[in-house]
Amino acid sequence: MEDGNYIYCIIGTNEARNFGPVGIGGRGDIVSTIGYEGVSCVASNSPASDYAVSRENMLTHQKVIEGVMKAHTVLPVRFSTVAKSPEDIRGLLRKRRSEFIGLLRDMDNKIELGLKAIWKDMGAVFKNIAEQRDEIKRFKERIKSGPKNKAYHDRITLGKMVEAALKEKKEAEAEFILSSLRDISFDIRENKTHGDNMILNAAFLVDRVNTKEFDDRVEELNGKRSRDMTLKYVGPVPPFNFVNIVVEWGNTVNNDREP
Repeated sequence: MEDGNYIYCIIGTNEARNFGPVGIGGRGDIVSTIGYEGVSCVASNSPASDYAVSRENMLTHQKVIEGVMKAHTVLPVRFSTVAKSPEDIRGLLRKRRSEFIGLLRDMDNKIELGLKAIWKDMGAVFKNIAEQRDEIKRFKERIKSGPKNKAYHDRITLGKMVEAALKEKKEAEAEFILSSLRDISFDIRENKTHGDNMILNAAFLVDRVNTKEFDDRVEELNGKRSRDMTLKYVGPVPPFNFVNIVVEWGNTVNNDREP
């Protein structure tokens, strides 16, 4: 089987670039550019047409884009996008050149920063909910003093009440954090949280000139809430949450970034 060309991202240059022997597939393939009229795909020869979603493959894909990002604005391309030939890549760039130029303009000088907020002690959180919610306190007393044959159903109802209160508390805490960072962010993506203790899992699109102020605000938030929650702050990283170029060869091609 002949090699294809694995695509990592798109950048705004027509000049040849060599990013070293860091290509996906474990062969040490050179990552370089294939360009057309001011836009280029960053690609490497590829020993496969499809890649398993493994930690190693995903990490290689991400690290290549992060390396390119040090010198260029990048439009990440969806993982495991492989062209049959450089000619197919140039055809892609020709067809979508205006779209890519517009997106590169939108992303110019911007970075993604990630922030997760996690409660440290869920026992304390549930205790706080029970103490502050009169309806929950009354229901707990009802279970204690009521007939045992109703206790099972009452406990299910109580569990739902606590779950709803926890959801409301999470939303309030998340909004407190987001409101501190919203005015210096071009865009925000709230991703799915995992477990009862995760309050927020968000990505922020930020201009590079605002990075220091963003850092300071996160540090200020951490100082205010370090007793009850942990803030996990990462970045800068490529704007994976805001741009993800999707290619369907010989068919419709789209960018699945949300409007």
